[in-house]
Amino acid sequence: MTAWTWRFEKADGTEVQPAVQPEEFTTQGDAESWIGEHWKALLEGGADQVRLFEESTEIYGPMSLHADAS
Repeated sequence: MTAWTWRFEKADGTEVQPAVQPEEFTTQGDAESWIGEHWKALLEGGADQVRLFEESTEIYGPMSLHADAS
């Protein structure tokens, strides 16, 4: 079974512990739904950005958790 996981980072790329502990996700959609539900708590807890991994392969990132100011 493929595991999808998030890496939580400060703006400079330093890894941080998330304010909300994620599970291991079995699909990309489940992982993305979870981040959509918890991004505000993660941001308030000190994470600025996230990266999505499928096993050890980075799928995308960094993706900012800060709302677009425009």
